[in-house]
Amino acid sequence: MSEQNHKHRWAIILAGGDGTRLKPLTRKIAGDDGPKQFCAIFGERTLLEQTQWRVALLFNPTQTLTVVTRTHEPFYQEQVNDCSSNRLVVQPKNKGTAPAILLSLLRVAQLSPQAIVAFFPSDHHFTDDVHFMSQVELAFEFVEANAGLITLLGIKPNGSEVQYGWIEPRISSEQQCQQRFLLVSRFWEKPSTNVAKH
Repeated sequence: MSEQNHKHRWAIILAGGDGTRLKPLTRKIAGDDGPKQFCAIFGERTLLEQTQWRVALLFNPTQTLTVVTRTHEPFYQEQVNDCSSNRLVVQPKNKGTAPAILLSLLRVAQLSPQAIVAFFPSDHHFTDDVHFMSQVELAFEFVEANAGLITLLGIKPNGSEVQYGWIEPRISSEQQCQQRFLLVSRFWEKPSTNVAKH
């Protein structure tokens, strides 16, 4: 892939959530009410710091935005010291993922109208960041070859966990094994146990 294409690649780290479901755990680990992305749950780095490191494997820091919420400033202030002010998007209040995505896309559109953008939730953990980012690279190549499409990366589940969103492909499970990229039929947000098992 040419450097010309890479200059249009942007990363947005979403770090504005309240982390309410894991609050008892993060309170026990950190001793405060900080959201999980600002807590070192795995190892010495916080989930946000792990995400920043992961994203830096593929993206130039000048093409990376981080979305935070003003009320969380005491928890993130030290973790975003390296972000210049125009690379930090501060929401007045947490209004959910969709407004954070829209706000950050508006900022990227001002900076780079031809941008292709990848979103990285800051509360995820991967055991192999290099492998994960190689999949992000493949997704960029796919989108660059198929203008106008949105690509969603998913992980094959090993159980019917209802606390996560589920991607329902448009084709059968046999066809899934033969193709890397599939059309999406539907996204299920935290489905019931019966729906998740199905």
